[in-house]
Order: sequence, then structure tokens, then C-alpha cells
Amino acid sequence: MKEDLKRKYSFETITTHLVTSGFLYPSSEIYGGLSNTWDYGQLGTLVENHLRNVWRQHFVREKMNVYEIDPAIIMNPKVWKATGHVDNFHDPLVDCKHCHERFRADKLIKENKPELDVDGLTSKEMNDLIQSGEIKCPSCDSTSFTPIRQFQMMFKTFIGVTEDSSSEAYLRPETAQGLFVNFKNVQRTARAKLPFGICDIGKAFRNEITPGNFTFRTREFTQMEIEFFYKPSDENDAKYFDYWKQECLSFVEKVGLKPDYLRYRDHEPTELAFYSKGTTDIEYFFPSLGWGELMGIASRTNYDLSRHQNASSQDLTYLDPEDNTRYIPHVIEPSFGCDRLLLALFCDAYDEEEVGGEKRIVLRLDKKLAPYTAAILPLSNKLVDQAKDKLWSLLAKDFDVVFDQTGSIGKRYRREDAIGTPYCITYDFQSEEDDSVTVRERDSMEQVRIKISELNSYLKEQLTK
Repeated sequence: MKEDLKRKYSFETITTHLVTSGFLYPSSEIYGGLSNTWDYGQLGTLVENHLRNVWRQHFVREKMNVYEIDPAIIMNPKVWKATGHVDNFHDPLVDCKHCHERFRADKLIKENKPELDVDGLTSKEMNDLIQSGEIKCPSCDSTSFTPIRQFQMMFKTFIGVTEDSSSEAYLRPETAQGLFVNFKNVQRTARAKLPFGICDIGKAFRNEITPGNFTFRTREFTQMEIEFFYKPSDENDAKYFDYWKQECLSFVEKVGLKPDYLRYRDHEPTELAFYSKGTTDIEYFFPSLGWGELMGIASRTNYDLSRHQNASSQDLTYLDPEDNTRYIPHVIEPSFGCDRLLLALFCDAYDEEEVGGEKRIVLRLDKKLAPYTAAILPLSNKLVDQAKDKLWSLLAKDFDVVFDQTGSIGKRYRREDAIGTPYCITYDFQSEEDDSVTVRERDSMEQVRIKISELNSYLKEQLTK
């Protein structure tokens, strides 16, 4: 049973390795950092870029009718008024009167009374329960809390030189609205016919009061989102919802996540917005954390386009060339959290084993996602120039490669294993005579001799397996 899953390595073991190896760093660390804010290091940035490319390949290049755009982070604040974010995008917060710790009211109740359906409680009902004395503070066991107050989750900023209500703006809390407000632009300029999708990859910002668990929940994060528009009908709603559920599950399995640690979770009717016809999350079983959402597929009907049409007084209908009718399309929204997906991939990839009486740490990332495809290792310092001239110039045009000349060949193998490099290429004294190199594979540690002239085609073939 998936509910009984156990993980071999702790969350702390994995995240410590990521920080010490150069995948992520605490942000502004030399100044003491900033609460749960992380910088992607040189290795993490490469993996993130590769993941974005695989996502584009799967959801954009291989589809004839999905268009990628790059909307602005700061949008007209009327956008967020129209969507309801200004009025409704709040967290219910309470403070413990004894230790002064701050908590989200719904999470506090869930911790104390896991049998309750907290999502079905109104703000007043939550407040009454917290004030009843039945809820304990996780930090000090006090039962005395302040009343619930609503905390705006959007980051506010100002445009221009004055800081008053007329210049207020927000950092976007999601990337999706940039896709909706450009529906007409893309449809017109791409001459797109329904069904078609608009997608983007970009930063979003939420002033989370309780971020934590490394990059699982942060205030600044990357989303990879698609809005797929189609002709409204019950049949199409069901057809495209099922299609995108399968496409998304196929993608997370394609990038190497283990099926045993994945599941669908259909939202209960009480969780759904009034306009929604259904939402399904793909969840992953994180070490120490348990099940957590990686992404969601939502059937949003015509809600978003209708809100923007009403608020902007602009015509966002689609003229169907097949029957000459006008309507506002329905939409399915597959939305990935890039940072959570990366974290899941790192958790799945981390492994330890004993080789020759010593511990070998190996990051078994999918070869397409590994920071470097190959490491170039000259066997001796006397061979450094030759290895650079014959290998670096050959491979760097097509692959991310790293050059490592420090330490014994065994230590260099271990370093590359620990960061997930699939292939180590050793240039030795024999290479001077036969124009060949030894290629060692990360997972099996098997070695083969390859002609330098055949290296590019060999690596490209391995990456497609």
C-alpha cells in the first residue's frame, strides 16, 4: 500500500548533500540569510534549465497547438481585483498569547483535530474552535490565542516615485493570469483555432506566513503552467480533463520519478471552487514530509476569461469558424511547481552504496536532467592541454561538460557520482596513440573504450535511451 511507504534516506541527509555540493545555497547567507529563501547554485541551475527544456519538449514542441509566452511579473493591479485576489487571497492567522508564535488557523486546527474537515469550516467556526480552549499551541501547549485575522498573501509594491494608493501594484501570486489576459492576442496573432493552449515558465510570489521544509514551500517560486482552451461542452470537459491528467503523469514519470511514490488525489466537492468541474493533484511521497502536491490539473470552465471580460469591458469571446457562433472557451489548467518537482527528483535520485569498502554517494538523476552530461578527466597533469584541445572543444558545443583534473581518478569518479554526472571520460597516455578514451557510466560503473571521433554520437545515443 502506498500509504505505508518508507524512504531509505532522510530529508535532512538529502538536503544537506544538495547544499554542500552546490545545488542550492541559503540566500544572502553572508548576511545571515532570509527566512526560507534559497539560491540555486551552479549545479541546481543546470538541472533546472534541463528540466525546463524537457517540459518544453513534452508540452510545447511535441504539441502542434500550445504556444509559450513570457508575461510580465508586475501587471495592472486591476487584473488582481478582477480575479478576486485583492479581496480574497488571504491566510487566516492567529498568534499564541503565551509564546507569541504565529500560525495559520486552519493548519493549527488540523494538527490538533486531524479528524475534522477543516476545509469545510467557515472563518467564524474556525475562530470559535480556536477560542474554545480545545486547541493547543504546538510550541508551548498554551490554549490562549488572538482572534483570527486575515493576512494578504500578495506582495505589494509601488510604481513610480510616489508611494500611495494610486501607485500600488503587486508581484504576481501566479503566472496563469498573464496567459488569460493574452488569450485574444495569441489567438489573433497565431491564427489559432480551438482547441489550443498558452503556457509559460516564470516566477510567482506569495507572502507565505509559514514557509519551510527547504524548497517545498517558499515565498518566491517558479511555475510551469498551461491554459488549454476549447469549445464548451460536458463531453469536452471530461475528454480534455482526462487527457491532461494522463499527459502530466506521463511527464513526471518521463523525468524519472518512481511510480511507487506518485499518486493522483481528486479534490473533494467541498474543496472545489463554485465554477470548477474538477481538480486533481499529482502528489509525491517526500522523505520525512509524506505526501505533498507536485502539480494540479484543474477544470476551470470559463470563469477566468469571463471575469476579465466583465472587468475590462473587452470582448474575449471566440468566433467559431465551423458554425459562426461566439462563446467564451472553457479551460483546463495543468500547473507545475518547478521547485517542488526538482526537490522530488533530488529525493528520488539520492543513493548510497558501498564500493571497495567505502561509501559511494550517487545522484541517479535522469541523464537528460543531470547538471553535466560528462566529466573530462585527464589521467595526468601532463595530459591536461591535450584533453582540453581534443575533448573540451569537441563536446562543449553540444553538452554541458565539466573538466576535473584534481585528485586521483578514483576520487574524481566519486565527486562526479555525487553530483549525478552520467559519464566520466578519461584521457590517458594511450589516448595519444589510439585517439580513444575510456568512458565510465555512473550507475553501473562499467567502462568502455570509445574513439574520440565517435564520442558525440555515442553520448547523444545514450541520452535518448
